[in-house]
Amino acid sequence: MNERRSGRSGVRRIASPVTPAPVLLSDGRRDLPATTDPTTAQLAGVIGGPAGKHALVGRQRFMTPLRVLLLLAVVFLAFGWFAKAGCIQQAPNGPGGELGLDWSGSRQYVAMCYSDTVPLFGAERLDQGAFPYKKSWEEVAADGTTQIRYMEYPVLSGLYQYGSMVVAKTWNSVSWLPQALQVAVYFNVVAIGLALAWLVTVWATAMSAGRRIWDAAIVAASPLVIVHGFTNFDALATAFAAGGVLAWGKKRPVLAGVLLGLGGAAKMYPLLLLGPLLVLCWRAGKLREWGQAACAALAAWIVVNLPIALLYPSGWYEFFRLNSVRGADPDSIYNVISSFTGWSGFDGTLYPGDEPIFLNAVTLALFAAVCGAVAYIAMNAPTRPRLAQLGFLVVAGFLLTNKVWSPQYSLWLVPLAVLALPHRRILLAWMTIDALVWFPRMYYYLGVGNKGVPEQWFTGTVVVRDLAVAGLCALVVRQIYRPREDLVRRFGVDDPNGGVLDRAPDVRSRSKTVRRQALDQA
Repeated sequence: MNERRSGRSGVRRIASPVTPAPVLLSDGRRDLPATTDPTTAQLAGVIGGPAGKHALVGRQRFMTPLRVLLLLAVVFLAFGWFAKAGCIQQAPNGPGGELGLDWSGSRQYVAMCYSDTVPLFGAERLDQGAFPYKKSWEEVAADGTTQIRYMEYPVLSGLYQYGSMVVAKTWNSVSWLPQALQVAVYFNVVAIGLALAWLVTVWATAMSAGRRIWDAAIVAASPLVIVHGFTNFDALATAFAAGGVLAWGKKRPVLAGVLLGLGGAAKMYPLLLLGPLLVLCWRAGKLREWGQAACAALAAWIVVNLPIALLYPSGWYEFFRLNSVRGADPDSIYNVISSFTGWSGFDGTLYPGDEPIFLNAVTLALFAAVCGAVAYIAMNAPTRPRLAQLGFLVVAGFLLTNKVWSPQYSLWLVPLAVLALPHRRILLAWMTIDALVWFPRMYYYLGVGNKGVPEQWFTGTVVVRDLAVAGLCALVVRQIYRPREDLVRRFGVDDPNGGVLDRAPDVRSRSKTVRRQALDQA
């Protein structure tokens, strides 16, 4: 250690024996949206404009980017709760003036506050304290026949509803707590859990974004969160899916598989991400890691599903049965075609209980074609695509070809889109279009005779939404084949979410560029 005497003061200064580490608090690779994104730059003008050229960034101890993102998410989740709060209003409309839900005048559609959570509380017999999948009931079909029904959701979503019901009933049983209708308390309990799940989604997306952490602001402040954050239980699945992507990016394939498997037990879509992982691992020669993730996903899914399947097989199978017999939903491309052309569908007129065999086969074939196209792109691209890019293409392709696109399913795309195509204005435009579909949807359900809108007003907006998603897919494919245009790959970055795939050499590829490079190296 070197010592030096400093002039007259006599103070000794200790010099470091090695060269100090570089200060990275203002690393030039850091993404500063206020200086790189025109929309963010305009918004920054409200609070004084972007940071100066020589400003030191990254020294805030409390208001870190992640905490700002989570706070922003809380604000938009609060907007989402207020958007649904109109449907838990109470009124003395019961026998003897008892309080009940005030859905008079079709409030759920006029106020556009509809949430599946509220009617399912009674429809799934949760108000009776029934355990999902064990409890059955009879439903009268349109033709007068009766059918035995059970809880229609995957196991983890059904158990979440049951747990929320137990908490709501416990709350109401404590006299000194503020009281309300049990269904209103149940909605709020569900909403708290879903809000936490969406915060996990924001956190996992922000961590997956790496140096572009501010891209996750579009997840936190998405218009779709306001409209659909509490429409159904899909935030549970997005949390598991985003967590699975993050775990894979941290080179923890087993944990990634467990999270994707749990997500598949809540909604099936997180399991779709195993497909892109398989193709990417095949190209990079990392099938061992993919096998670990796939086996862990299967094990996690079985651990959740097997007890219910063994104890209540009929109730467990209800989700699969219902999805096989249901026809084209109003917001599917097949119903859109019928709406404008009068087409009766692949199966013609169906009666209650009839299975749309041809429709099921067509949707399966079209989705298989999408998966084949994505696999072709993954194997032929000059540079191996990023996981988020292929994941977005597969999930978007599933929604576009499926016979069901429930409005809240659009939440599935939000984290993947942000990681796959971090162009803020483009993503916000799509999310706004998608969120606005909710308005004609509600007034279409209201009915023309009740001052609603014709079906074509609703299906027309669905067409615009589908075209917007298809446009995003085209942009993702373009950037896969032109990686220089990919904002994520700047500064020599390969795939922040690739995990073992990040910077791994290609072992198998049909790309002529890759084969030529391999020959040159040989």
